[in-house]
Amino acid sequence: MSADRYTLGYDAAALAFVGRRTLQSHGAFFIEHLRDGMQVLDVGCGPGSITSGIATRIGSGSVTGVDLSESQVTLAKQSAAKQGIANARFRVGSAYELPFAEAQFDAVFSHALLEHLREPVRAMREFLRVLKPSGVMGVATPDWSAFVYGPSSPALVAAVKAYEALQVANGGDVNVGHKLSQYAVDAGFAEVKQQARYENFEPLSIITDVLAAKLEQAGHMEHAGTLREFERTPHAMFAEAWVSCVGYRPQHA
Repeated sequence: MSADRYTLGYDAAALAFVGRRTLQSHGAFFIEHLRDGMQVLDVGCGPGSITSGIATRIGSGSVTGVDLSESQVTLAKQSAAKQGIANARFRVGSAYELPFAEAQFDAVFSHALLEHLREPVRAMREFLRVLKPSGVMGVATPDWSAFVYGPSSPALVAAVKAYEALQVANGGDVNVGHKLSQYAVDAGFAEVKQQARYENFEPLSIITDVLAAKLEQAGHMEHAGTLREFERTPHAMFAEAWVSCVGYRPQHA
């Protein structure tokens, strides 16, 4: 089986798109589970914009961010240092083989990672392994089956589907969101709950520029043009569906 491939990539536009996310804007569902003194793991931390928020929230605790990309780990370290955040560490690692001992963390968080993996349940089992008994996991992914955009047209639908096809070809699942709770149960988590929310993009170019750039890189110039034209449409909207899931490692797992 071929390796997973991160569809968004690491160019400037993708980094700006991901780097705008914070704990408050994209990890709010997990804030109530974060307490002072906790040991937290952030898997797929990217440039660390959410990780930094976790570090601030847990005070005397510490958070470790892990990402498969060395360039992202470097950016995360630089960002934390610039902000004077001393309780955040970052290292390169795979969600499938986390470089930590069993039962090491009070909480595991992962945002916008599982939709890019061929084996999300395998990753969740790793999350379970490194959690302490009764430790909590919080994950969130988009679910493209519930995206809302309009005014719609056959060309716009085709353009969005073309991007979805890129991610699927790279090993991802664009509709993984509504499957998270079942995957968590399959991985061994208990007291599993999931919920959904929408992120409305204003201006539309926040999302359309990134999608169009990826389609251009793949040679789909017509679809990219459709998205760039759509972002100039008066009264248009694009809303991304996010599904979050929380579960606990059983006391005797």
